[in-house]
Amino acid sequence: MLMRKFWPLLIAGSVGAMSVQAAPADTHELLVGSYTAGSSEGIYRLQFDSRTGRFQSQPVLAAKTANPSWLTVSKDQQHLFVVNENGPGQQDAVGRVSSYRIDPQNHQLTLINQVQSLGSEPTHSSVAADGRYLFVANYSVLEDPGGSLAILPLDAQGKLAAPVQLSGHPASRVNPQRQASNHVHSVVPSPDGKYVFVQDLGADKVFAYRYDPKANPEQPLTPANPASVPLPPGSGPRHLLFSADGKHAWLTTEMSAQVAVFDYHDGTLNQTQLVDFAAGQPVSDKAGAALHASSDGKFLYVSNRGTANQLLVFSIDPATAHLKELQRRSVDGDHPREFSLDPSGKFLLIANQKSNEIVVVERDPHTGLLGKTVQKLPIDAPSDLKFLVRQ
Repeated sequence: MLMRKFWPLLIAGSVGAMSVQAAPADTHELLVGSYTAGSSEGIYRLQFDSRTGRFQSQPVLAAKTANPSWLTVSKDQQHLFVVNENGPGQQDAVGRVSSYRIDPQNHQLTLINQVQSLGSEPTHSSVAADGRYLFVANYSVLEDPGGSLAILPLDAQGKLAAPVQLSGHPASRVNPQRQASNHVHSVVPSPDGKYVFVQDLGADKVFAYRYDPKANPEQPLTPANPASVPLPPGSGPRHLLFSADGKHAWLTTEMSAQVAVFDYHDGTLNQTQLVDFAAGQPVSDKAGAALHASSDGKFLYVSNRGTANQLLVFSIDPATAHLKELQRRSVDGDHPREFSLDPSGKFLLIANQKSNEIVVVERDPHTGLLGKTVQKLPIDAPSDLKFLVRQ
């Protein structure tokens, strides 16, 4: 069993103690999701200085809630949607989704409501382009009932309603231990807002849905044509990211540790490249996870967990979005579940879940390469990092 670190920097209490009104322009608010089986109690807030690459505050408990593993910030920065990755065998066996109001002055979180996700271990969420629904990925570790996509209505005040639509997919069963049933890992709307793409680790496919709430508000998603995109057998698709211009997309596969590159047009993903970033490594050494692109669209960053525990840096071809590997760097920890580029682009922050820390690494915005480690901040089982950007 992994021993949890104590948090010498932890301060519990009111988030109102940290006001952003007097914060310098280079100080940014960071929200941290976590798993709560150890000493973590929910969502935490930190202030990060983009001049020095160091945290300017200690972790402050922003919201006490079970297993807030993925955080989704609304486009207007007024609401935060949180999946509570609960399931069988945990203190709370019911998967849930929580909605919070973000105070524009001090970023304090106020709970609006919480609803069941109608599935186990929800791991990801995203907001429809028109803001009317929240799409939730119920991963479901157990084979029965398996994973599902849940669609939750969302009102203008950020209040969630119970799911109105659930969708499941047949499993590939290529890996009898991990793919005996479907496991929806992420749900991503297309840049034009007309489609929704569902990455199913258990099915080895990306499923495409047309989004049309005007036709049927109770069933806003219908299968697109084609309805799915196949990935290599046993690959386990995890996360999808569209390019800023909406013409391309990249996908990580968890089980095979690959990145698939796609051209995108009107609901159709056409694969043009498949990069194996862990060729020849034993299964225990690889587990593809998060991916993020630099704001200038020149570089893609991908995390590889397992015993490899690396970040990979790729250059992006501006015409084709094809990838060329530039660097492999240790994450200086264990299990980089998520990471984030700070708003300045000069630093990359890594949530090392199993070594209980956030690691800050220097980044060269011109070359995309990662440099020295600036800081390691102890924090228990971090799972997601989201910066709040000033409006």
